[in-house]
Amino acid sequence: MSSFFNWWVIVITLVNIFACWWLIKWTMKKRPEESEMGDVTGHKWDGLEEYNNPLPKWWLWLFYITLVFGLAYLVIFPGLGNFKGIGNWSSTGQYEKEIAQADERYGPIFAAFAATSIPDLTQDAEAMAAGERLYSNYCSQCHGSDARGARGFPNLTDTDWLWGGSPEQIKSTIVNGRGGIMTPWGPVLGDEGVENVANYVQTLSGRDVDAASAEAGKAQYNMFCVACHGIDGKGNQALGAPNLTDNIWLHGSSAGAIKKIIIEGKNGAMPALGDFLGDDKSHLLAAYVYSLSN
Repeated sequence: MSSFFNWWVIVITLVNIFACWWLIKWTMKKRPEESEMGDVTGHKWDGLEEYNNPLPKWWLWLFYITLVFGLAYLVIFPGLGNFKGIGNWSSTGQYEKEIAQADERYGPIFAAFAATSIPDLTQDAEAMAAGERLYSNYCSQCHGSDARGARGFPNLTDTDWLWGGSPEQIKSTIVNGRGGIMTPWGPVLGDEGVENVANYVQTLSGRDVDAASAEAGKAQYNMFCVACHGIDGKGNQALGAPNLTDNIWLHGSSAGAIKKIIIEGKNGAMPALGDFLGDDKSHLLAAYVYSLSN
């Protein structure tokens, strides 16, 4: 925070606290025209007259205690600009402290799991329960609580894998993340070319489309798409290129969705969790994901 905003925050905060104290003092000040019972508001009902009585003393002192508490908090904890407080507390420090405590307590458990192969871990009920908790915390937001994915997020319960479904490949995906890029071909192919290639791609998974258009699209497919998806359309896991022959469509299976992908391309990314989770937790999480389709 710059020096200007540092002092801006400090002054505004302290002025507001002082203003609250002054407001309480001013509102509780006895006025000359007040009777012992307090001001009369002028409201009457069934012969009863309403008085504007002052707050009880105990209630008033609660306001003062709140102000004192606020000042004490700002002395001990961050809150006044760049002043870190005499306790030198920070959310990062608190997080790191809690993580260190958790690692000390649970680290040996994850280390024991990491010493076991991924296929063997899938047979360990305790390991799978722990792996499911890791999945719920770090993966379910994208792949769903049931791991069946959603449009743009792969289903982890089938046998269709963009980057490979072996234990080693799954762990590598979790640790290092993945980034898949499909080139937008709309400007190159034109409207007719997009239509033709989309029709040919649909024939690869057994769909009935315009045969002449699909045949014309095959030549363009072999020119622009074969490098990633292969001559037979079965994809390339080294590149994250999907298999186009199995009728599993990550970004939608309608003709319109397929043409949209061809025209606009797609940038897909999965974040790397290795630095965050560490190798032991990544190993256990990989075992759980592996178990979903095995």
